[in-house]
Amino acid sequence: MVTIHVTCMIFVGGRLPEFTAEESKMLKGSYDFIGINYYTTYYAQNIDANYQSVGFMSDARASWTGISRLLNYTKDQYGNPTIYITENGVDDVNSNASSLKEALNDPIREKSYKDHLKNVLRSINEHGVDVKGFFCLVFNGQFRMGKWLCCEVRPLLC
Repeated sequence: MVTIHVTCMIFVGGRLPEFTAEESKMLKGSYDFIGINYYTTYYAQNIDANYQSVGFMSDARASWTGISRLLNYTKDQYGNPTIYITENGVDDVNSNASSLKEALNDPIREKSYKDHLKNVLRSINEHGVDVKGFFCLVFNGQFRMGKWLCCEVRPLLC
């Protein structure tokens, strides 16, 4: 049977269609691809007592290997579907005082994409995951233009 998330039931309620057992069986595996928005993986663990937090947005303490684990799990659980990473990105402290030259020197995003893509490639090569695309979330124009802050968001196929 198709499982319906509780939140969906709360908001949509009786307007949701009810599938017969036969219809549910027909739906299983009927997708063209799976799209994954991936930013971080959360695992609970003790941190060093001397750790000095600079804030969640600047240091989420993310593990780049989480994307590989997610891809491997998806392959194993769903029969190796075609996967697109439909969204991936990183945030850091936004300084509107940065010049264009300073903003283009972006080692935080460079490392994040390098590490994520390395782990996606590992899943493809070592686990046989069928990843067909990886879209980076890119924030362009985070500079003050007059009195307005321009924040254009565009996906970019890496």
